[in-house]
Amino acid sequence: MTDSVRIVGTEQLVELHNRLRRADEARVAALLTRRIRRAAEPLQADLKNTIRALPIRSEPRKAGKRGGPTSTTRPLRATVAEAVRISVRTTRPVGARVWVDRWSLPSDLQKMAAAMNTPTGRIRHPVFGNRRRWANQWTTPLWWDKTVRSHTPRMRSEVERVLTDIRRTIT
Repeated sequence: MTDSVRIVGTEQLVELHNRLRRADEARVAALLTRRIRRAAEPLQADLKNTIRALPIRSEPRKAGKRGGPTSTTRPLRATVAEAVRISVRTTRPVGARVWVDRWSLPSDLQKMAAAMNTPTGRIRHPVFGNRRRWANQWTTPLWWDKTVRSHTPRMRSEVERVLTDIRRTIT
């Protein structure tokens, strides 16, 4: 799973960061932070919506096997979606990061976001925690990466516009 989005060619952000440090303009730094966060918020919202709508298929139950509804009321996709976070840094490395905060998830779901984003889309897990019985489920392969890729051009142009505006402000 992609832990973070990295836009190459951030020399302009580093140069801007150095100018801000020399200028010591807290207002401009706050503006930069706010606008970079605003550029990343549509990606965060789309990732959350994608997770909530992600289809998960199961193997059909074998003849003569027992089964039934889950004993937990915790919705998997909504729980993982709520763990998608944004962090913005104005120190090195400068930029925004959209990520799944594993530590805000219950202990049994901490690896679920990565498991759901595999190239095969296969989620293999024990049946109700029983490590002697395993089940397979499938979802859309690499959904995280595809969603990030679709937002990258918009985010890149938005950050370039922010840089242009800030550069005009401090020069």
